[in-house]
Amino acid sequence: MDFSLTDEQKMVQKTVREFVEKELVPLEQDVLRNEREGRPGISKEKIRELQAKAKGMGFWGILTPEEYGGANLGPIMSALIEMELSRTFVDFKFGGHAMNILYTLNEEQKKKYLLPVLEGERKECFALTEPGSGSDPRNMTTTAVKDGNEWVINGEKTFISYGNEADFAILFAKTGQEKSKDAEITCFLVDREMGWKSENIETMGGWNPASLIFDNVRVPEENIVGEIGEGIKYAMYFINHNRGWVIPPRCVGASERLLQMGIEFAKTRVTFGKPIVDRQAIQWMIADSAIEIEAAKGIFLRAAWMAEKDGIWANSQDSIQFRHQAAISKFYGTNMVNRVVDRVLQIYGGMGVTKETPVERWYRVVRVWRIFEGSDEMQRRTIADNLIKEKVKIGELL
Repeated sequence: MDFSLTDEQKMVQKTVREFVEKELVPLEQDVLRNEREGRPGISKEKIRELQAKAKGMGFWGILTPEEYGGANLGPIMSALIEMELSRTFVDFKFGGHAMNILYTLNEEQKKKYLLPVLEGERKECFALTEPGSGSDPRNMTTTAVKDGNEWVINGEKTFISYGNEADFAILFAKTGQEKSKDAEITCFLVDREMGWKSENIETMGGWNPASLIFDNVRVPEENIVGEIGEGIKYAMYFINHNRGWVIPPRCVGASERLLQMGIEFAKTRVTFGKPIVDRQAIQWMIADSAIEIEAAKGIFLRAAWMAEKDGIWANSQDSIQFRHQAAISKFYGTNMVNRVVDRVLQIYGGMGVTKETPVERWYRVVRVWRIFEGSDEMQRRTIADNLIKEKVKIGELL
């Protein structure tokens, strides 16, 4: 069993880290200042400029198949890149990327939705959560009623990432009253120009989600993704991907940066004639954080390895073993980063709560990670259910 990275993986990781340190970290103070003054942390123009630089270095379409001009690096390398990009809170992603659901579209849909997203001409959002159905999407109230060759959609979605910027929504709505609750839900591609509206939701972190309002929005039959009643399948395809090896590496990248900041601060902060880094209480915070970071790293890399080995990331079906590992990965990673940022803020003391330091910003940002894409409670429920019903057996190598 070999846990070492290949030379190529080491080179890519090193290059991305250098890009982050050179291009993104210097923007942090600007982001903090802009947000204090009510402006976006980083402008769209700056993002495009940085994406162009990254593209010149070969970082374009990290997961995108080669047939669409992407690098097709796979889940493991993509997770490592996500980890490096998350060593800063500057919100930046390499271009040439699209949500995995869009690769499952038919050829006509791909021309209209997938290809423009990859080219940066259009932006999508994933619209599943509602005010009364977050962890229980099968309880959604948004409906789609057939009227001739169109579906009339009514309802509201909430906490939708990129909902204010999106040109179209990957929307989930109830289309029937079948015996199976899963079969009631269908996935649609709904252009903004079809009539839906978005409203910004103010949150405690840098996350700026939106509410989406659908009032008799008419969507053509050809905008259904897959077949009627397959919505939950596509929703979980997207969500498990994020749980397993997208959100957890973000937690690790942020935690590694925070821990390094905590160590550096502890070396310079002197109390009673000695740097606080010499105090056992501080040393235990450092040690506990380092241990938990390594554990989280191993868990998400295993999830990425499972996805890559089984080709899960490229298909619409996830194995029970992968879903189980994804739930563990999401739960442990998001709780770990919350413990690390809390320790680092404690090391900083009063300085840690000021808006001039990145620690305060991270403290607000990472808290929501324990909620979206499935709360802590839902991950525990999934893990326990898999074991109790022996869908996954204790001690079984996944």
